Amino acid sequence: MVARRFVVRQGGGGGGGEAEEHEVEYDTEHGLDILRLQIFSLTSVPPELQKIVVEADGSVVDDGTDLEAISEGLRLVAITGEEEEAEAAAAAEAARAQEKSDEELARMIQAEEEALLLQQYSIRNDGGEEFRERVEPYMHQVLMYEDPMRQEAARKTVPMDELQEKALVSLAKEGNFSPSKDEEDHAFLLQLLFWFKQSFRWVNAPPCDSCGRETFNVGMGTALPSEIKFGANRVEIYRCNYCSSTTRFPRYNDPYKKLGKDAVENGPIALHSTVEVLDMKLVWWNKKLDYVIAISKDGVRDVTKRYTRKWHEVLSRRIITSEDTVSAILSSITGKYRSGLSIDGLTALENRDKKESEELSKAAYLEVDTSISLPGRQSGSVEWRKARLELSQVESLACSSCPARKCVDAHVSKIYDALSALLSHFCDGDIPKERVIEVFDSLKCLMQNLKDAKFKSRRATLDKKTQLVFEEIFPSVERLLCAMSLKAELGTDGKCSVTTVGNAVHTSLALPVAMDVVDEILSNYKSNAVCTKGPQFPRGNRLCSGSVLASGEQLPIGIATAAFDGIRSSKWEEPDGAKGCWIIYRMLDGQTCELDSYDLMSANDVPERDPMDWVLEGSTDGGSTWNTIDARSSVIFDSRFYRKIFTVDKRYKANAFRFRFLRVRESNGNPRFQIGSIDLYGKST
Repeated sequence: MVARRFVVRQGGGGGGGEAEEHEVEYDTEHGLDILRLQIFSLTSVPPELQKIVVEADGSVVDDGTDLEAISEGLRLVAITGEEEEAEAAAAAEAARAQEKSDEELARMIQAEEEALLLQQYSIRNDGGEEFRERVEPYMHQVLMYEDPMRQEAARKTVPMDELQEKALVSLAKEGNFSPSKDEEDHAFLLQLLFWFKQSFRWVNAPPCDSCGRETFNVGMGTALPSEIKFGANRVEIYRCNYCSSTTRFPRYNDPYKKLGKDAVENGPIALHSTVEVLDMKLVWWNKKLDYVIAISKDGVRDVTKRYTRKWHEVLSRRIITSEDTVSAILSSITGKYRSGLSIDGLTALENRDKKESEELSKAAYLEVDTSISLPGRQSGSVEWRKARLELSQVESLACSSCPARKCVDAHVSKIYDALSALLSHFCDGDIPKERVIEVFDSLKCLMQNLKDAKFKSRRATLDKKTQLVFEEIFPSVERLLCAMSLKAELGTDGKCSVTTVGNAVHTSLALPVAMDVVDEILSNYKSNAVCTKGPQFPRGNRLCSGSVLASGEQLPIGIATAAFDGIRSSKWEEPDGAKGCWIIYRMLDGQTCELDSYDLMSANDVPERDPMDWVLEGSTDGGSTWNTIDARSSVIFDSRFYRKIFTVDKRYKANAFRFRFLRVRESNGNPRFQIGSIDLYGKST
């Protein structure tokens, strides 16, 4: 992956006139097709009609061109003959599309003018007092989050170290082991959002205070002074379906109240998140919005345009006061809370405001990208969201595509190799089962101690018994530690400890994989499931570092590469795959492989989504044509995290492999497919 800056020149040359220059910021990992799309956005020349020439040597840029090595000067060459006619037709089509776009824009502006005119006859003539009274109290709510006492309570409640590790691991899984500060902060915020969703829940009806069973709402109650103190002006009363006891349920709005022992019982704090995305304008809402006001400690801003593509319709509903009054009131509130700031601080905020104003002025006129599958509201019951038509498009429509993703899983294969060698050592030495279990129990204990340690300074000291066990098998253990970016050190006191070496994120990425493998080995030995014939788990020659493309995936936790990350708790989930879906694994750098076996492991839940029938195919041309190399039907996974090993009898050297999953265990009423893990084995060339 290399970031490049190209200068693309269009026109000029023998045709006369000056050439137009366009600068393109480009990541070479994305391939030539993405570069063509970027050039299309700047020049309106469709990708299929582009002929790109390197100015330095006159060579034509095609699929075989090394985009990392060519010089930055490129030229978009005029096409002649039939191609020129096609280009002219494309230009005419683009002109017609632009004309249509201009007409639509003119109609939208006219509709806005009419809406503003009608608004004058509908607004309330109170000088905007109602609007101010509805907005300004939220400033007090937001400023609570600036309170040092509440911030300290939050820091003690939120597992900062754990979330930071998860954020860095999420970036590492995309191949980014040295993220920028902005990338790291963004990933941390996303993990914080996940944590919030798991730790707090929206309560539709609380359990009964007396017996803990279901209740139903019977009305509202009067808030007590102790409840009002924490912003609970709304108190709901519920009656038990079984014992008829009543339960009071105050809706607290003070974050300090929510960070104590009753954090789960008493509903959401004010920073309520509805979906696992940070950009809330990319959420499927079925609401007729009137005002969307963004509030921070620095002031307030009307950002409604960012959340609608029908601004003229929104204007017709904004009848509390005039648009000029809205702007004046928000400006007044903002000025009040910015008084006392330094000149530099004010300048920075004003520059930010100017940039945001420019964005908002364009937001309402952007075209809707219907190719994006938007997530929907996730708080509240499915029935409630369905009634509001706020299920996501992914939940209600077929998800048919997702981007190609690179597998960052070389550590998985190294761990398999190391533990496979250790098992072979035990087998060749005819080591008793009890002794093998003792060794792997010691490994499991060590890994648990390392997992519990702070990730940036992981260290675990071995007790005397474990140290003796490891000395006996040190070469194999050393290989395993190396696969996890760990090393053993002997202290001056004679005690041995294991610690991270190099980038701590490598260990964070690999440690859960090793723990899962060791746990599976122990389970096999303790249940006498270890076989002496045929392929076993773990084994060597696992394919790694390829790329994956799937028919669909469930964001953010069911992406396609999760099937290859070696962690059994993760999974690839296809939202609409119960009656057919596919996943393609392409070898690294065009390498080929003769597959000899593969493993499939069932996912963590919902057996109905397990694969039952499938075909495995191989391709020698990267996926243009396919040949069947294995087929299975009526396969049943006996339990969760259940691994099945399949031998491939047909020898076929390929550079891409495709699983076509034909149906799941139960497709009636279940649209989804899921698989816990896929491991491919064979010698690559």
